[in-house]
Amino acid sequence: MPTIALIQQKAGPDPEANLLLGLKNAREAAASGADIIAFAEVAFQQFFPQQRLTGDRFRFTEPIPGPTTDAFSALARELGVVFVLNLYERDGDKAYDSSPVIDADGSLLGVTRMMHITHYDGFFEQDYYDPGDRGAPVFETRFGRIGVCICYDRHYPEFLRALAVQQADLVVVPQAGAVGEWPDGVYEAELQAGSFQHGFYMALANRVGEESVLTFEGSSFVTDPNGSVIARAPAHEETTLMVDLDLSLVERSAARTLFMQHRRPDAYQKGSVAIIETEDRAVQ
Repeated sequence: MPTIALIQQKAGPDPEANLLLGLKNAREAAASGADIIAFAEVAFQQFFPQQRLTGDRFRFTEPIPGPTTDAFSALARELGVVFVLNLYERDGDKAYDSSPVIDADGSLLGVTRMMHITHYDGFFEQDYYDPGDRGAPVFETRFGRIGVCICYDRHYPEFLRALAVQQADLVVVPQAGAVGEWPDGVYEAELQAGSFQHGFYMALANRVGEESVLTFEGSSFVTDPNGSVIARAPAHEETTLMVDLDLSLVERSAARTLFMQHRRPDAYQKGSVAIIETEDRAVQ
């Protein structure tokens, strides 16, 4: 039964200090029994999309692999833990909101890039991010099959379905959720429905702290394959949420034993409007 740790930490103006804090928090989580350690969206710098872009958007970026993944790969190898990070990645003339997944032997298994890019007050993300081009990968780690659904992608059920048809055990959601951004309970309802319909755990790691425009709420939480919220971190506090994941619940879930078996993807494309992508198109 693996244990996941969601690191809920504030980001100051110094990215190097933020990274060192993340490494310290990760080491403490591993010492407390964490097998999988996840961070919030762009956890190691202040949330730059809260401001309209001025100047060079690439000044916030880094490559993957690069300095941050190298540091966490070394720590993963030392501690025998899996990391799910979130970074602002540069790849040539493109820039992505990206989540590298590092296995417990330190190997970089791959990268999920956010596919759907929002744009409204406080979240001027189209100024910075290109739409992801990696689809919805699921990574085979030492502690289970892990997918990543970055922040805004969680609003798109077809993205979660793409992870489900690849039999993800756990979906990590790196989030930048601000106080008052959506009505109370919406985040929880989305993940509860996603977990129940697809039969996997979902773990939302949220930012926390007051920044120049936005105040991030924290309140990271985990839902189980039955659609229940099983653990929640406090709002407005730096903390680490530790949760045991009973992966046998995945195989026994209604989604695995009923819903997924009775799908009719051949029928979803019939008629003038396609309802949902077929498995082959959704899983790129």
